[in-house]
Amino acid sequence: MNKVQIFSDSTCDLSKEVIAQYNIKIIPLYVSFGEDTYQDGIDINTKQLYKQVERSGCLPKTAAPSPGVISEYFKPYIEQEMDLVYIGISSKLSSTIQNALIAAKEFEEGRVHVVDSLNLSTGIGLLVLKAAKFASNGVSAINIANNIRNLVPNVKTAFVIDTLDYLHKGGRCSGVQHFVTSMLKIKPIIHVIDGQMSVGAKPRGKKKALSLLLNMIKNDENYLDPDFVMVTHSEAPEAAIILKDALSMNKGIDTVLETEAGCVISSHCGKGTIGILYITK
Repeated sequence: MNKVQIFSDSTCDLSKEVIAQYNIKIIPLYVSFGEDTYQDGIDINTKQLYKQVERSGCLPKTAAPSPGVISEYFKPYIEQEMDLVYIGISSKLSSTIQNALIAAKEFEEGRVHVVDSLNLSTGIGLLVLKAAKFASNGVSAINIANNIRNLVPNVKTAFVIDTLDYLHKGGRCSGVQHFVTSMLKIKPIIHVIDGQMSVGAKPRGKKKALSLLLNMIKNDENYLDPDFVMVTHSEAPEAAIILKDALSMNKGIDTVLETEAGCVISSHCGKGTIGILYITK
């Protein structure tokens, strides 16, 4: 049986340390300001992204890697007689999965397994870490892919949006919605359901919003997969400390990982966004 290499894309928002520890290979998406294009997490980081937005007054465009680019990432590992499992951002949010499926067809059938996470950020990352554990235990690529597909519906993803500026600039909320939520200090909670973003509760104030995130995971504590719980944020370190401290009190969680959202995710959600992500049994 061939060894297995796990792949994901830069929207999985895992830290460089975790990526190295679990031997995960990352394919970057792109962010563009005008004619300048950058590889997410390679040529530009989140702090630089926000500075560029402040200077230009406009949001970047984001784009998936082409099938040809993805194929070039896969090729060296195929040549090393490895089988690949690629887990990427939801096909309902990006064309990355479709492009990966096209790239996979360039190789012998069964060598590259593409899994649609139907998620984003560390909702993908959780599945990637599970896949990496399976790979380290000698599970075959096809079985890893099938196991991960079975876990996809069990990933819970919820983010608090601190400001609607980015959703407004990106055309994802109206001027009226932007004005009203800003005036009332509403911090909407965004869930990922069936691969798409959906607005949930609309609490007033960040403190109330964070409490709702913690209540969500508390309601699932009897069904919680203990391996990892993610606290992922975009330039919201103080809120991350609050959530991590609260989650560390839960003896049913083995590891709470804090990660920072990359450029693609941050360009859509904006500064101050923070979420809790986990898997249920």
